[in-house]
Amino acid sequence: MDVSIVIPTKNGGDLFDEVLTAIDQQETQYSYEIICVDSGSSDQTIDIINKHHCILKQIPKEEFGHGKTRNLGASLGTGEYIIFITQDAKPASNKWLENFINAMKSNETVVGGFGIHYPYPDCNIFDKRDLYYHFKGFGEDNTIFYLDDKERYRNEEGYRHLLSFFSDNNSCLKRSIWEKYPYEDVNFAEDQIWARKMIELGYKKIYCPFAPVYHSHNYTCMQQFHRNFDLGVSQAEHPEVFEGVPSEGEGIRLVKKSMAYLLKTGHIWLIPGLFLQSVSKYAGYFLGKRYKKLPEKMIRSCTMNPEYWKKNK
Repeated sequence: MDVSIVIPTKNGGDLFDEVLTAIDQQETQYSYEIICVDSGSSDQTIDIINKHHCILKQIPKEEFGHGKTRNLGASLGTGEYIIFITQDAKPASNKWLENFINAMKSNETVVGGFGIHYPYPDCNIFDKRDLYYHFKGFGEDNTIFYLDDKERYRNEEGYRHLLSFFSDNNSCLKRSIWEKYPYEDVNFAEDQIWARKMIELGYKKIYCPFAPVYHSHNYTCMQQFHRNFDLGVSQAEHPEVFEGVPSEGEGIRLVKKSMAYLLKTGHIWLIPGLFLQSVSKYAGYFLGKRYKKLPEKMIRSCTMNPEYWKKNK
């Protein structure tokens, strides 16, 4: 088998059906299998998985972990390459798989790759802007990144962040390397932690803008709070990976910048929502960075994944 496509699932809904349909429609020379690891769906997700003839592994919701669940899914496959996507990341081209694997094969020292994210049509104005500029910064063509300047890596935060960015919403790993260096069992940022380790070990990663997926979110204030709580926790536990995340003071500057952007583009009516979203992000991030001072019950009410905390912390 050439490729194992691994997708963690839980209540994927109708969009997940579209994701699998887009995978089924791939035009590629490579053989592939789809492996779904479901952690307690209560909607039609299992029926969708069976309809598309995927390999299904069901686990209790308490067993889910971003790192270990993906490791489990990868272990069930035989593909030379492992593609990780999420249940809401829909391939935006019928050449997505072909282009991804071609990019990985273009240089034998490349051990991991990530593809571009496009916003869905209903994406909010800020995420649409940020996605465009974020991925534009990696280049317009297949681009290989590796640690070629150790002094710069030690001294320049932006350079470290450029080299270590990785996203399991749309990523590919060489199985032989994954078997040697599987993901860590962490609640958040398993992809970034792995990529940084690979870069520091001397391996290379590739950015492939020709392997696009649609992936964006319109989070509610509460979802922003939970997500940023976990981000704060991860920064507290892995500061070396999250050093590029804006500090609390920098966050205030970004809010001002976003408000100026709304005024410039004529979206004044979005300012109240921006304020509420910013408060939610800040509160979650503030508490997450200080999670060690919080009671366990409060942590489980703040995190996106309370089952992980109950079992692992």
